[in-house]
Amino acid sequence: MQSDTSIRSVVIVGGGTAGWMTAAALGNAIRTGCTITLIESEEIGTVGVGEATIPPIRTFNEALGIAENEFVKATQGSFKLGIEFVDWGAQNHRYFHPFGSYGRNFDFLPLHQYWLAARARGAAPQLDDLCMAWAAAKRGKFAPPTQDQRNVLSTYDYAYHFDAGLYAQFLRRYAEARGVVRIEGKIAGVSQHSETGRVSHVTLEDGCEVAGDLFVDCSGFRGLLIEGALQTGYQDWRHWLPSDSAYAVPCEKAATLTPYTRSTARAAGWQWRIPLQHRTGNGHVYCSQFISDDEAAGTLMANLDGKALAEPRKLTFTTGRRNLFWNKNVVAIGLSGGFMEPLESTSIHLIQAGISKLIALFPDRNFDPLVIDEYNRIGINEFERIRDFIILHYKLTSRTDSELWRYCSAMEVPEAVTWKIEHFRRHGRLVQRDADLFGPPSWLAVHVGQGNLPEGTDPLLPLRGVDHAEYLAKLEAALARVSEGLPSHEAYIQQHCAAG
Repeated sequence: MQSDTSIRSVVIVGGGTAGWMTAAALGNAIRTGCTITLIESEEIGTVGVGEATIPPIRTFNEALGIAENEFVKATQGSFKLGIEFVDWGAQNHRYFHPFGSYGRNFDFLPLHQYWLAARARGAAPQLDDLCMAWAAAKRGKFAPPTQDQRNVLSTYDYAYHFDAGLYAQFLRRYAEARGVVRIEGKIAGVSQHSETGRVSHVTLEDGCEVAGDLFVDCSGFRGLLIEGALQTGYQDWRHWLPSDSAYAVPCEKAATLTPYTRSTARAAGWQWRIPLQHRTGNGHVYCSQFISDDEAAGTLMANLDGKALAEPRKLTFTTGRRNLFWNKNVVAIGLSGGFMEPLESTSIHLIQAGISKLIALFPDRNFDPLVIDEYNRIGINEFERIRDFIILHYKLTSRTDSELWRYCSAMEVPEAVTWKIEHFRRHGRLVQRDADLFGPPSWLAVHVGQGNLPEGTDPLLPLRGVDHAEYLAKLEAALARVSEGLPSHEAYIQQHCAAG
């Protein structure tokens, strides 16, 4: 039975990936007694840099009842086993950040401790070659993992690459089928209650007023409601993450459809490469303090797989977050809440996380401050833990060939980052604090991949009396053998989810 204080109307301001993900999830969660309206203008473009994702996106789609093959086909998608980092820790060096684990722990201590001991004796394979995700990725192979925990094919995970614009269209159809109403138009004004300061309604350019109880701001960098109306304030993180601009451009697809994203460090930033079925997405994220716009665009265009399919489009941003993600009766989701450069493909995940928290802490019209405070506490913690992981990539570099990398290697970083760096540097320990989105295997990949090699191993290791150098060699061989038997990435897509 509906309470007298139940939310009776939700208004989503803005479309794009954030708006339609929100609309689809709320349309699926709310079955009766509440209208959901989305306002967007076709004249206002979307940023759309987030075409690569991390594994939790699968949970989001599954919760909506979306079939994987149908989704991949509709979005010209491909599969992603991790990210290859090129020239980050040092020039002419590369490593892989896998989705999944490195083998499986076979003793009391983590597997990587035995790898460190074997490495010290000169008897260790490359760390990358101990994870199933890379064994398959480097051979251009893909198939979903098995559920049999005895099989090495159960030790990896995966996500997707997809066209974010097509995903928004796909979710729009899903949401409208569940009663979400779309209104075309630009917002000309925002009105607030004189006593509570909450947003009461928005006014469109044609004079139409749209009232609501709960407003979700998906208006992008502008933050039309969260900042424009409520003046929430913003924390600028450019002293840790100095990039402030990007150029993005699609190009013709490569001959081989690789099942991973690639990030290549450049003199003043980095370049992404995201393979889709019909094209390759590319972008150059850079710090305008160290390179001109023309040079940045030239760097991008000179490093494409094939012919560019459009002119490069420039984006400017300030890495950071709003002081609050939820203020009064407005929840900011997506770029309206903050910007995290897409180095670890977290843009769409942060949208998903904001939506999940909203459903878990859905308010009534009293907007209990306890609920709002909890939403902000969780959101701020998650945003800052992701920030710390991205900072790690910049801090752990031995490059001195350009101003950006000299700045990053010398910069002061948050205490939590220093704490993790030092624990690994001394004993190879992967310590965690709070709820890190990226777990120990992810931190291990970056520590080792970018040269933060421990001075020693866990002091317990020599007391275990275990020597598993032979096991590591057998693991490497098994991963190679099993991955050879997988279908190619292209073949898997052609069989199950080709877009045509």
